Amino acid sequence: MRMIFAAAALAISPFAASAADTAPAAQTPAARLNLDTPVEAIVGDAAGKAVLDADLPELAAHPQYEMFKGMSLRQLSSIAPDKLSAEILARIEADLAAIK
Repeated sequence: MRMIFAAAALAISPFAASAADTAPAAQTPAARLNLDTPVEAIVGDAAGKAVLDADLPELAAHPQYEMFKGMSLRQLSSIAPDKLSAEILARIEADLAAIK
């Protein structure tokens, strides 16, 4: 009975994991600019500004820019859902992710 218990304990032991189980998972690198990046940082990046100018041309020139520049696009979408719909956010997210 002790042999069965010991074998079962080894089978579920974290030390009994195979090399494949302990190898770090390959991770997809996160886009350097995304919907959670502050607007100011996106505008400060030439490629990011080009995305915003194409997808939301009025954003960087908005009269209230100084008030919301520290917010992310995701945060802004809750304030202005008519200007930042799910479709627009998805397009911006894809365009930002495509920046190398």
